[in-house]
Amino acid sequence: MKLSTNYKLIVVCVIGIPIAVYAFLPTVFEKEYQRKDDTADKTQQIDPVAEIPEEQIIPIEIPVTHITPPEQVKAIYMSSWVAGTTDFKKKLVDLADRTEINSIVVDIKDYTGKIAFTIPNTELETVGSMENRIPDIKKLTKELHDKNIYIIGRIAVFQDPYFVKLHPEFAVKQKDQKTIWKDRKGITWMDTGTQEVWDYTIAIAKASYGVGFDEINFDYVRFPTDGNMKDIYFPHSEGKVKADVLESFFSYLHDNLSGTGITTSVDLFGMVTTNTDDLGIGQVLDKTLPYFDYIAPMVYPSHFPPGWNGYAKPATRPYEVIKYAMEKAVARTIALGFDTNKLRPWLQDFNYGATYTAEMVRAQIKATNDVGLDSWMLWDPGNTYTESALLVE
Repeated sequence: MKLSTNYKLIVVCVIGIPIAVYAFLPTVFEKEYQRKDDTADKTQQIDPVAEIPEEQIIPIEIPVTHITPPEQVKAIYMSSWVAGTTDFKKKLVDLADRTEINSIVVDIKDYTGKIAFTIPNTELETVGSMENRIPDIKKLTKELHDKNIYIIGRIAVFQDPYFVKLHPEFAVKQKDQKTIWKDRKGITWMDTGTQEVWDYTIAIAKASYGVGFDEINFDYVRFPTDGNMKDIYFPHSEGKVKADVLESFFSYLHDNLSGTGITTSVDLFGMVTTNTDDLGIGQVLDKTLPYFDYIAPMVYPSHFPPGWNGYAKPATRPYEVIKYAMEKAVARTIALGFDTNKLRPWLQDFNYGATYTAEMVRAQIKATNDVGLDSWMLWDPGNTYTESALLVE
């Protein structure tokens, strides 16, 4: 049978095209797969971040939050050096997780005069006192707030060797009015009556609140001691009543921080609770109460002199010392018309004058409670606290 030309063409197409596809398609796919593999390899070698100019990378901004003061503040102190670590810091945060501790005091500026972290603040940048002990301060405050820990930032005010070097004209001098005075530890001080120092302190307080500190605690708010007090000159306070100078500073702080949302506290010598004079350093309880949200007398039993209140060695009588001192403070606070909840003592958890046991630490807390107060802070410069003295929560 003869096949028509058209029929032959159809047969060739039906049989020939599949054979051609079968023969050549693997080669085509192989080349395509190879092209895709090459592209994939090149893609894997590209660092997407490295390809973006540094100035175009937008850092994730950590939002700043604040916590209101707990009704009962139960705090421990954490140095800025510890706050900048991972493991040591974690031990203290874990301690707060396990126990009644609900607040932590962290150094903002310590006795060196250095601020422990960097803040984008033109005024402070000009001073040059910031250093990077705590690498990311907002990360730290967020970490503590996430655990509902109240953060108190501590500022050492007039003991400031760094600012003395920067502004020797504001420094406490010897009587020759030229030589800078030093205490027995070799530390220099700013004159308590220097308004430039007051303004600097306020700037630190506001900037620190802006990165998440809930409360600003002012320490070393006094005239210096522990040095040659017969060879001393105050360029801005000479001839003035020390207690009046310090009260002027307290009033200035209060006026400039009111309305900012900042909760304030101040550390005072323990003996201000029982003494009505200024102890030679300008501190008087009656002249302090009106200006701060909280007053923190440092009633460490080891820091009371031998024979105080009839105790040969006060360090060995923790309950009695705290009870007597804070009882007097409570009575004076009531007499002046202030809420006794303003009082929040610093208690001793370090070995000085005696080896402090869990029972001795707890005895101080009990004494605080027995005079009607329920807030306190534990101090240990080494940041190692007696957990067995604390209630488990």
